Amino acid sequence: MVELEHTRSLLSELGLNTASELLDAKLEDAMHKNSTYLSFLSELLEAEIQEKKRRSEETRIKLSRLPHRKTLEEFDFGFQPSIDVRQIRALSTLAFVARKENVIFLGPPGVGKTHLAVGIAMQALKSGMTVYYASLAHLISDLKKANLQEKLARRWRVYTRPDILIIDEVGYMQLDRASAELFFRLICARYENGSIILTSNKYFGDWGELMNDTVIATAMLDRLLHHAHIINIRGESYRLKNRIKGGVKVVPPADIPGLDNMARGVQTKTGD
Repeated sequence: MVELEHTRSLLSELGLNTASELLDAKLEDAMHKNSTYLSFLSELLEAEIQEKKRRSEETRIKLSRLPHRKTLEEFDFGFQPSIDVRQIRALSTLAFVARKENVIFLGPPGVGKTHLAVGIAMQALKSGMTVYYASLAHLISDLKKANLQEKLARRWRVYTRPDILIIDEVGYMQLDRASAELFFRLICARYENGSIILTSNKYFGDWGELMNDTVIATAMLDRLLHHAHIINIRGESYRLKNRIKGGVKVVPPADIPGLDNMARGVQTKTGD
């Protein structure tokens, strides 16, 4: 009994708290199985490692600031037949992250762009990668505030260090010159240094107006699209799914003017 308590104390001092807590149960299990000393030790340490991985993943999920924890398995691909499931599965292997490539989801509101972005992010977090999520509105507000407080360099690292940066809801706000320049600097900082997953309801030809500057928009898209996987979702809103089933008539996205141009690039490049 004294030896057991001493062993438990030693495990705790080494920071092996899970192993310390499970010591009694693992010893009893080993006796029933007539396990070898090596097998018992291996199982005890494996339990410790698995718990450390779980805690590490949970910490990374919290630090990522994801809006929810929806996975790719929860996505209803049957409701959005325009999506190439094989392409999403290929992205879920995370090879694009190793190659520092970007993923851009385009489509009208409610078609699942954010869900897919978060689903890929959850896969990355489970694989030990780091992720940070921000809507464009929050990102710009955060950087402008840090700039005013002369803390931009410190805050900048929050957006440049993660393996994946998710920039959500691009297109819902028009940027002033200062905001567009900050956004452009961030895209440049991550160009070929880290992956971006971006969602937008605007086709690329509208980005000049969105950024209030065609030159900045063109240069930004030049970097974003250089190594990018573009997924153009043409489907109905999940939020209207139940209303559609109830017989409420909804205008299909294909009938919305300009949607056919969703995946077109900026037609005229005026420089970097």
